[in-house]
Amino acid sequence: MQPIQMVDLKLQYAKIKTEVDSAIQEVLNNTAFIHGKAVQDFAAGLSKYLGVKHVIPCANGTDALQIALMALDLKPGDEVITPSFTFIATTEVVALLQLKPVFVEVDPKTFCIDPVAIEKAITPKTKAIIPVHLYGQAANMEAIMEIANRHKIPVVEDNAQAIGGDITLSDGTVKKTGTLGTIGTTSFFPSKNLGCYGDGGAIFTNDDALAEALKMIANHGQSKRYYHDRVGCNSRLDTIQAAVLNVKLPLLDEYIAARRRAADFYDKAFAGNPKITVPNRAPYSNHVFHQYTLLLEGVDRDGLNQFLAGQGVPSMIYYPVPAHRQKMFEAFGGAQYDLKTTDWLTERVISLPMHTELSNEQLQFITGKVLEFINKQ
Repeated sequence: MQPIQMVDLKLQYAKIKTEVDSAIQEVLNNTAFIHGKAVQDFAAGLSKYLGVKHVIPCANGTDALQIALMALDLKPGDEVITPSFTFIATTEVVALLQLKPVFVEVDPKTFCIDPVAIEKAITPKTKAIIPVHLYGQAANMEAIMEIANRHKIPVVEDNAQAIGGDITLSDGTVKKTGTLGTIGTTSFFPSKNLGCYGDGGAIFTNDDALAEALKMIANHGQSKRYYHDRVGCNSRLDTIQAAVLNVKLPLLDEYIAARRRAADFYDKAFAGNPKITVPNRAPYSNHVFHQYTLLLEGVDRDGLNQFLAGQGVPSMIYYPVPAHRQKMFEAFGGAQYDLKTTDWLTERVISLPMHTELSNEQLQFITGKVLEFINKQ
């Protein structure tokens, strides 16, 4: 059996080595390392895949979130509603721009932001909402957009973990995650479902004026070279990374299908165990399983994590400390929040290996070791 990795990029690369090496060599040959043709090709390809008018590539997913908020022309002190149960980048950019993060609860089944909690948190100072499609499960965007549109609040979708996911609306329309909000953002960090071989990110929107603002902000606020109309930053997707992504984008649906097959195996192995809740698959979307995250009850979660490591099975705890309990948010009143569901989840979740190259032999070994430990509890 191959050694088990949390994400096995070596095996994935081996299958596309010829195409990737050729794409990278082409960039090296033409030396257009910044804003090369591969970048424009990737933006066009992703735009078509997502069914969105504008895709603006950038340097990473955190920049994508920051640039999106900057394009909304928010003012210091404006409130941004966000889940606390998320990777820190979601909330970090809010504070970085001198905005006020307002942390709200997540749904205990989907782990995504709770629309009811959003509605309760809205004040006259609320100027943006950031739903996060966590672990590959989409937030309930139809409900969120109904609330946002009624209150005339822009929505920035953090789609870093769910690229390629579908959301089915009540009228039967199917949209890709990241395309329902005012602006969508994503990351191409190597471990993502669509990952490059370094850092990378993108921003998407159907709004022409916002697209122009996003492009300007990502390029030093320039309307044309050396003419800077607004404060911006320097955030570019390197041509080499775009070349890699051009190879992998046509394979994204295949990669997602492989992840779902692994998730199905896990689900079947853990079915009926009273101490394990497998990932919820919301009826309005198709989970793309960036992570496969169990919810444990009556189990020594940290003990399981250590036991698995000793058996050669990696596992991860995403995220042990929610944003509102991080030291960086003390000045924003983080300690004053009472988010019982969020705190409950952070004490009980654990993620198992999830990637495109998992074999049945590996999955059998992983599930066997998990059950071996849990059945002794």
